[in-house]
Amino acid sequence: MSDIIVGLDIGTSNVRVVIAELNELGKLQVIGVGKSLSTGLRSGLVVNIDATMKAIEKAVEDAEMMAGCEVKSVFISLGGSQIESQNSKGFVAVAQKAKDSREITEDDIARVIQASQAIAIPLDREILHVIPQEYIIDGSQRTKEPLNMIGVRLESEVHIITASVSPMQNIIKCVKRAGYDIDGIMLKTLAATESVMTEEEKDLGSILIDLGGGTTDVLVVLGGAPICTATIPIGGIFVTSDISTVRGVSIETAETIKLSDGCCWEGLLSDDEYFLIPGVGGRPPEQVSRKELCEIMQPRVEEILTMVKEKVYQLTKLKKLSGNVVLTGAGALMPGIIELAQDVFDTASVRIGTSANLGNVTDAYRSADFATATGLLVAFKDRLEVKAQGPGASLPVAEKNSILKSIGSFFKEFF
Repeated sequence: MSDIIVGLDIGTSNVRVVIAELNELGKLQVIGVGKSLSTGLRSGLVVNIDATMKAIEKAVEDAEMMAGCEVKSVFISLGGSQIESQNSKGFVAVAQKAKDSREITEDDIARVIQASQAIAIPLDREILHVIPQEYIIDGSQRTKEPLNMIGVRLESEVHIITASVSPMQNIIKCVKRAGYDIDGIMLKTLAATESVMTEEEKDLGSILIDLGGGTTDVLVVLGGAPICTATIPIGGIFVTSDISTVRGVSIETAETIKLSDGCCWEGLLSDDEYFLIPGVGGRPPEQVSRKELCEIMQPRVEEILTMVKEKVYQLTKLKKLSGNVVLTGAGALMPGIIELAQDVFDTASVRIGTSANLGNVTDAYRSADFATATGLLVAFKDRLEVKAQGPGASLPVAEKNSILKSIGSFFKEFF
């Protein structure tokens, strides 16, 4: 089927897939969702090719069964410690003299974006995105849309996101060995932002925190564009490990306990709430207070959020952020996470990121842990629309200027 689009989020703990199609109104409609356990990654990096490949196959097959179609290609996300970013500037001459000033064209915009990439990039890194934050005409006039405006000199301020080549190659290899082509790659927090954050939040200045299994990924958006990207090397697996160590149970049992009875804000619990920990080796089950479990979980989650706060302050300095703290990822499903984040960030403006309603086949894709997979669909919808329009259709200016960078050259070089 040429009119379907597939978002694939390969995480440390789980692989998630969402399949959508364009309906008769030209809108995306989710038709399939899949999820499988992931055991081949550590901290967002592939450590076992075969295990990761099988997890991808399982998740895609589950989504195919629900959708009733066969998947040939996917859009994928990248995150974790392999990601780095920096802000850069570029400028080009639109005209030689002031009296020769003319309208700014798409070619001028493409040239200034290209000029902004004239920075030292290590050989082991690949540019993933070059995202314009703002354009400046003749040194003073700032705008988001310079096309057709009159000027002599055009400047751009951009956010450049790079990925380490080897880890990215390993992710690509896993997907290709599973039998799927790759249509595009996107930073996972950027994809999640497209799915769960409103335009007003992006403009006012908001923080997206993806609480994953192996890492916590962060994207700060201000004025409608990213201003910094960061990764904290701690995630939900560390919470599970703490429970396992303190309570003397296996990692699998600790994960089950965390999901079924865990809470990371003690104020939500009463003294008479208990649960059973299964016995090991003939040992009888043990009754434990949920408050005791919270005393294990809350300090670790608080540590993660505090590290995020300190990192964001370090990278953004004194920039005023008036929007929201938006939580996504499986960690955002923990009871008490909103209250704890409100306490750490000292603001009531905290919410869970929920995707827009894209169909009623299932509500699973609207969960915070599917924000990245769903965001890939939203971000790359234009590609599907162009395909549906047939030969002669073209991508919007943003795509042609490589704001969402094509990976065609990457494949030519390495495969």
